[in-house]
Amino acid sequence: MSPSPDNQGPLTGIRVLDLTINILGPVATQILGDMGAEVIKIEAPVGDPMRWVGPSKTGAMGPFFETTNRNKKSVVLDLKRPEALTALKRLVETADVFVHNMRTAAAERLGIDYQSLAEINPKLVYASATGYRKGGSKDGRPAYDDAIQGESGMVGLIERTNGEARFVPMPISDKFCGHTLASAIGMALFRRERSGVGQEVHVPMLETMLAFNLTTHLWRGVQGDKDGLGYPRALSPHRRPYKTKDGMVCVLAHTDDQWHRLLRAVGRADLIEDPRFTYLAQRAENIADLQVHLAEALTGFTTEEAFALLDGADMPNAPVARLEDMMDDPYLAETGFFETMEDPHEGTLVTTAIPVDFSESPGTLRSMAPNLGEHTQVILAEAGLSQAEIAATAEPSTAASQRST
Repeated sequence: MSPSPDNQGPLTGIRVLDLTINILGPVATQILGDMGAEVIKIEAPVGDPMRWVGPSKTGAMGPFFETTNRNKKSVVLDLKRPEALTALKRLVETADVFVHNMRTAAAERLGIDYQSLAEINPKLVYASATGYRKGGSKDGRPAYDDAIQGESGMVGLIERTNGEARFVPMPISDKFCGHTLASAIGMALFRRERSGVGQEVHVPMLETMLAFNLTTHLWRGVQGDKDGLGYPRALSPHRRPYKTKDGMVCVLAHTDDQWHRLLRAVGRADLIEDPRFTYLAQRAENIADLQVHLAEALTGFTTEEAFALLDGADMPNAPVARLEDMMDDPYLAETGFFETMEDPHEGTLVTTAIPVDFSESPGTLRSMAPNLGEHTQVILAEAGLSQAEIAATAEPSTAASQRST
């Protein structure tokens, strides 16, 4: 792919210092980079741990790292060295956004907390994400995705539906909180454009995921009923793909009109007159029974027949796709969802297109993830550091070569 140099994403001209590692922070800063920001990833001499997870030709560019660090530059700074901290603060003078996901106490020990950096650059948007809200009794506790899935009630929701406590098969807390962090940074930048003043932005993982879950599952808790939490339709054991004679289909109705059209399409128009199912309020209380009837009806059709009936009734429906089906999916090929880019060390790599469209300022894919320290010399030299000063910011990295052998 070779994006037009004329394309200017909505964040073109914004410089982001990215001190994040693993998944959450890199997801957020990759979104900023996709939207045109210059994202400078500050890495320790050993690099982001995700570099070493999964297969890669060089051993230092694993799939997780590639999928969360495109459109970035890599600068190696050993922040345990005072020279590196001095260099980082020189970069802060030029930055619009500073992002990290270290614990608050660690940032304070390094002297890169909000108050310290705001003195250097009052227009700085300083953003971070940690497990818990700052100032609370859990501030400073370590937190990873599985712990937040458990504590936010997500694991318990899964247990209520199938009787087994399990994690969602992805780091969903990291990814959603990463998107939340990127959104919050964008809002803070907008306010800065109006006020001329930066601010601190913090995303607590637990509270963010609780808000995410309870958008639907607060249910009777809205009225203060502590025993009435949980959205019945989502928690029904029958909320699953419906089996056909030879496969499965996914279909969902919500409004009265949709349910009436759906029931007519599958030959169960009689259920429309059932007072348990006629109107939305009653259906919400009896949804599990209705799902059983719908499941029974769909077993009478082949998958092809079911899709034809559902399309004819203008019902939202879809197949049960598997990951291995995606890269050959005709629709995704039509929309260009998967793109290839050339990396001088890793060769041809596949990435996903930017899903959000802007009519006047589209984002662009400009580069795959950077090699460790690939841009250290040029970025620090641009900041005015001499070659001797640059050399003093980090010891030669032996850890990277040791890990890749």
